[in-house]
Amino acid sequence: VVFATKGHFRDLPAKSFAIDLNDNYKPSFEIMPAKKAMVAEMQKLFEKADAVYLATDPDREGEAIAWHIATILNLDSKAQVRTSFNEISKKAVLNSIENPKTLNLNLVKAQIGRRVLDRIVGYKLSPLLSRKIQGNLSAGRVQSVTLKLIVDREKAINSFVPVEYWNISAILKKGEMSFKSDLT
Repeated sequence: VVFATKGHFRDLPAKSFAIDLNDNYKPSFEIMPAKKAMVAEMQKLFEKADAVYLATDPDREGEAIAWHIATILNLDSKAQVRTSFNEISKKAVLNSIENPKTLNLNLVKAQIGRRVLDRIVGYKLSPLLSRKIQGNLSAGRVQSVTLKLIVDREKAINSFVPVEYWNISAILKKGEMSFKSDLT
């Protein structure tokens, strides 16, 4: 049985901060309301299954989705249930099932770190943007930093004062010896 998660189904709650700043930025995930029926269906299938293989995308988002599935199903984090393939062919799929791995927790942590940063930046900056500039604006970790770089560069351009300068170089020679000298 192949069961498609159709992307993430656990996330930080939409209506609360959900990050414990006093406990190493620990996030509190919950099943997304629109995905609760899907999770119940997945759990029923799991109860009947002889084995489970998590074959989400082979990137940090896919690894995090696989980790969330493993968490919900109470799979052992050291169990070799992770499969991945870069092509949908019989050979690739069978090879991945014959060679399962454990979850790559470093990729999971990278995705969780990105999600936590999105929440921290978004929850702190978005309300400020909405009040100061225009309602319903949001800020994320990427566009906020990019905007700061653009603003800083524009300020540097506007405050630039041209100063005339010259580079003077000379080749000095005495007899057979010569060397280049620069005056700065």
